Amino acid sequence: MEMRIGSLLLLTAVLAGPAHGQTVNAPIAATLACGTLKAESSHASATSRWTISGPAGKTTEAGVLRNGPRFECIDGAILVVEFTSSAGHSLFTAYFPDGTDISYGRQQIDRRGTRFVLPIQAKARIAPAFRAAFDYHCRLEMPADPIQPATRADCVF
Repeated sequence: MEMRIGSLLLLTAVLAGPAHGQTVNAPIAATLACGTLKAESSHASATSRWTISGPAGKTTEAGVLRNGPRFECIDGAILVVEFTSSAGHSLFTAYFPDGTDISYGRQQIDRRGTRFVLPIQAKARIAPAFRAAFDYHCRLEMPADPIQPATRADCVF
């Protein structure tokens, strides 16, 4: 009886351990190529690290996240990165092939089907070639960045 229990404990220990060739706590990696832009992320322990590379160079960030980073490619050229920090703050950043980017708190961004809806103020900060990739809303009224009456016609709500 003692031999069976000892054998059973040994078998349990072997099966509970990593299989030959597996690494314990190996980072989980994800990549996405989007036109001239590339996103890479890895997760080790509690820290997430992500790198965005493109014509303007490389940007690397790291943090303890509640969610993400999540990458998406729009129109084969615009790289979107979304994440939620461990404090609960969500961020949306769109990287463009011309080297520019825009960032907003996620509460300022909506999603309708497959399209992102940005504040209308973002439209002027996006190169004309990429403006049609987004829809725009007129809900973010800010004294320092007012909505011009002529742009209200471009708002979906």
